[in-house]
Amino acid sequence: MVRVLLLTYGSRGDLEPMAALAVRLRDLGVEARVCAPPDEEFADLLAADGITMVPFGQSLRAWVGGDRPPTADDAFERAAGWVADHFGPVAEAAEGCSALVATGLVPAGARSVAEKLGIPYAYACFQPVTLPSPHHPASQRPPKPFPPDVTDNRELWRLDAENVDALFRAPLNRHRAAVGLPPVDAVRDHVFTDRPWLAADPLLAPWREPADVDVVQTGAWIRPDDRPLPPELEAFLAAGPPPVYVGFGSMPMHGARDVARTAVAAARAVGRRAIIARGWAGLTPDDAADCLAIGEVNQQKLFGRVAAVVHHGGAGTTTAAARAGAPQVVVPQVVDQPYWGGRVAELGIGALHDAPDLTPASLASALATALAAQGRASEVAPAIRTDGAAVAAKLLLDAITSETK
Repeated sequence: MVRVLLLTYGSRGDLEPMAALAVRLRDLGVEARVCAPPDEEFADLLAADGITMVPFGQSLRAWVGGDRPPTADDAFERAAGWVADHFGPVAEAAEGCSALVATGLVPAGARSVAEKLGIPYAYACFQPVTLPSPHHPASQRPPKPFPPDVTDNRELWRLDAENVDALFRAPLNRHRAAVGLPPVDAVRDHVFTDRPWLAADPLLAPWREPADVDVVQTGAWIRPDDRPLPPELEAFLAAGPPPVYVGFGSMPMHGARDVARTAVAAARAVGRRAIIARGWAGLTPDDAADCLAIGEVNQQKLFGRVAAVVHHGGAGTTTAAARAGAPQVVVPQVVDQPYWGGRVAELGIGALHDAPDLTPASLASALATALAAQGRASEVAPAIRTDGAAVAAKLLLDAITSETK
């Protein structure tokens, strides 16, 4: 049987698409194993689909939930550790594989593993703004802040490449030399390749041309989920009109209790009950009949039954809400999330909460805008593609076939 390795060091929003691709590959007779952080919930997710997991790196939840922001020294130490993991457990997991697909936080050593084994390699991302383009700026990353007077997008991407090199080039080239590979000069472009895959819906997140890289847009990789909703949640949904869902995924949301109270107050202000997803922030509303705290559930099934979805703007949650026809309020926290909030607003399927502080009044205002967009959200829902993982699976098989001819 053909075997491939899928690699991500990222949150559930990075892992679920890889699980979707693994399932589609299995449908084509290909075994996929997934390298991911050693968090129990990630192992459970993959086990539910019968996918072999190879843990590597430290717990992502422990890292995200640390008691202080990372320093520049932390960034260098972690970068070296990620590279070492690629040449250790990842390289071991890749033995006997016919291809490697990587995503998540700069998988600096993944392409080197594929190169050493002589197998095809692809880099995938789930949002356009992490790929170099003259149409959007680079996001700030360690170790060196962008000069505040630099606004040209191409220059920002050049500075981003310097930051990636500063973090990863030395440890990457040490490990490459140890396995007989030549040094790499431009790490980011080496990792991304000149033909990266964009696993995002072309309506929600179009790739703008002309651009500096030849992007292959597959559509979003959506993992099928047929789990029933928990009885307590079913009872709450049945007890009144559709509530507002509020959840921020893996975002720590400092001041979580205040965030939960704010969300419930905003829902009440627009005449709605609230479902609060605890997430990694542990959001916990006060006990009241008009709100319910829940753990991880089937969002695909739930979002079709709520009045609106308030979330952080992750690629997966944005796509799931759009597919369900649920109007959205995006409260962005980091990296690509402002982009998704902007797209929700531009498409008219919800609102971007761009106020610096989240208050009951500001969130209620955004919710009112979103609820008024119900008609537009329903119109857009059928246009969201669901075949992205199947498209990517075929691309990968074609690459393997071409390599073996």
